[in-house]
Amino acid sequence: MNLKKIKILDVFLVFLLCFPLHFLYDFIPNSLTSIFTPVNESIFEHMKLISTSFILYGIIDYILLKKYSKFNNFLLQLFVVPVIAIILYLSIYLPIYNIIGENMVFSIVLLFIIIIIEEIISYFILKFKYIKYQRIIGIIGIILMYVIFGYLTYKPIINYIFFDTKNNMYGINTYLFN
Repeated sequence: MNLKKIKILDVFLVFLLCFPLHFLYDFIPNSLTSIFTPVNESIFEHMKLISTSFILYGIIDYILLKKYSKFNNFLLQLFVVPVIAIILYLSIYLPIYNIIGENMVFSIVLLFIIIIIEEIISYFILKFKYIKYQRIIGIIGIILMYVIFGYLTYKPIINYIFFDTKNNMYGINTYLFN
């Protein structure tokens, strides 16, 4: 199995991983799951799915890559790819959301497309020549990303991106509006 085939497989497995992760906090509500998975139905909380599914699946991906392929810059791509994917998702989703509102089918289809793009970007970063300090940048970047996710989960910005329209609240059981 070469890198291209692994990345094609990754698209489907990362996408499938999003569904149990979406509901993980509902089944195991604690401060750890709140940092990595959505705690409500806000747009912001769903950006955790893009990151966590890619990074968590990265464990399996690493095993496959190590066994079947040559690659570089693994930890760097674990950080860079989700950040790019979040920016792309929001760049496409927000203008459409502002016009038509919430649409679950659109959200899921866009998520799948973004995961395809994630894996394409991942492929090119893994094929690129070795980047010095990529491990340090990747580790620090991932930690920083989840520190930000955690902070904004408990101290959300009062903005529609952070507003859960289903439960009329911001963040995790805070700022309730009736």
